[in-house]
Amino acid sequence: MRKVTFTEGEIYHIYNRGVEKRSVFLDDQDHFRFVHNLFEFNNEEPARNLFYKKPSFQNLDLNQPIYETKSRKLRRKLIVEILMFVLMPNHFHLLLKQRKENGITEFMHKLGVGYTMYFNQKYQRTGSLFQGTFKAVLVKREAHFIHLPYYLHLNPLALKFPGWRQGKVADRKEAMKFLEQYRWSSYPDYIGIKNFPSVTSRDFLLNYFGKPEKHKKDIFEWLQEAHEESVREHSLEYSPKSQIYET
Repeated sequence: MRKVTFTEGEIYHIYNRGVEKRSVFLDDQDHFRFVHNLFEFNNEEPARNLFYKKPSFQNLDLNQPIYETKSRKLRRKLIVEILMFVLMPNHFHLLLKQRKENGITEFMHKLGVGYTMYFNQKYQRTGSLFQGTFKAVLVKREAHFIHLPYYLHLNPLALKFPGWRQGKVADRKEAMKFLEQYRWSSYPDYIGIKNFPSVTSRDFLLNYFGKPEKHKKDIFEWLQEAHEESVREHSLEYSPKSQIYET
């Protein structure tokens, strides 16, 4: 039984990780497949047969951004607004706004089942891939909303700069360059680098935080200031009962 009712118009930080903390993205193809699913399953209409019936489909072009044609854009009916996404080797983060009743639950079910089918068939395994039901935090405090987008987009730094959460980044320019080149995040699109522009709805956050140039400047400054308390609060280990929900 669901322990929380998601509300239209509210923003939620959604995340989950691999069962037993295992890696769920083993190569670029896996990352691309999950990003493609973010796009494909965010629609009231069923996913296109090509990708639904062939979960091990391997011919996706990793160098081709995901775009929606003008005609398809008119046909799509979004279930949620994907404000941000970040994929890490053994977990993912999403920032979602619900568009329709039960939209987040419906979207996350399709996403979880679809990617698990693909992964299990590709790697010849069975069983659950993710650690239980996905976790959701209602973004209801202004301080939470202000810092969360920066934390999410900085997450990939852990792959090359493991001390970033403690402010231990010797070369911040090199860190920013790494973030710009990390494809499995919505950050490039937020700073004007076309990566997967059709996956995310960016107007809401850009209107709040400013244009791409300002967002890039602000995230550099946020990294410099090393908001350790905010980093701890937004980490996967942070789970106060008053804010974390399972569905």
